[in-house]
Amino acid sequence: MTGNPFVAGDLPPVTLDIDVLVGRYADRPGPTGEPAAVAGTLAANGVERAAVASLRAALFDVGSGNDEVVALAGPGVLPVGGLDLRDPLGAEREVVRLAERGFRAVRLFPDEQGVEADFPSVRHVARRAAEAGLVVLTGGDVRRFWRPLRGATVVFLDTHFYHLGDFVVVARDEPGFHTSTRLLNSPDALETVAAHVGVERLLYGSRTPFYEPVVPRLRLARAGIGPSGVAAVAGGNARRILGLAE
Repeated sequence: MTGNPFVAGDLPPVTLDIDVLVGRYADRPGPTGEPAAVAGTLAANGVERAAVASLRAALFDVGSGNDEVVALAGPGVLPVGGLDLRDPLGAEREVVRLAERGFRAVRLFPDEQGVEADFPSVRHVARRAAEAGLVVLTGGDVRRFWRPLRGATVVFLDTHFYHLGDFVVVARDEPGFHTSTRLLNSPDALETVAAHVGVERLLYGSRTPFYEPVVPRLRLARAGIGPSGVAAVAGGNARRILGLAE
């Protein structure tokens, strides 16, 4: 759906999308996630740069998947390292390798890997990532995964507007907790986060190519958070927590 007519209008540019994937799910139909096609979709939807993780790293082979995203690095791609929570000892070694290679963030895939929030690996890997100075981008239900991720700088990528109150009450006590805007499409979701914990906790995420990138962008364009707030959500906040130059 790269030809959406809304994109040509007054929607804000996205300077950094925090949630983009390459690769494919072998067990389901859908986009193949070829890097060139993903890049084309982002460009057509006003996304200048993306934090990109590999489904190969999540589902098949961590090392080669992460090497795959390193090869894509450039002005439009910030590589994100995938970790396998099913293998906590391997994951801690991969955290060290990624930090040494200059990665700024790691991606957790608990749902795809069948990992529950109370598995010891989740807390262990999050601690190791935080100690290495890496931001944690994670899937999973914020109501279950907030506890093992306390103390880390985290972006919850699957926060649903039905669960927004739960995110707000834990984020009040956890200054490192942030949320993607991908599923916050109710009339007041972005405004609620901004009012209770600050607009700096919101990051634009689309999960291209598996979701439509224009939907969160359209919601952001209509948000009552002012132009500076929109610019922050559309990339400024992501650059800040990732330690990127403006």
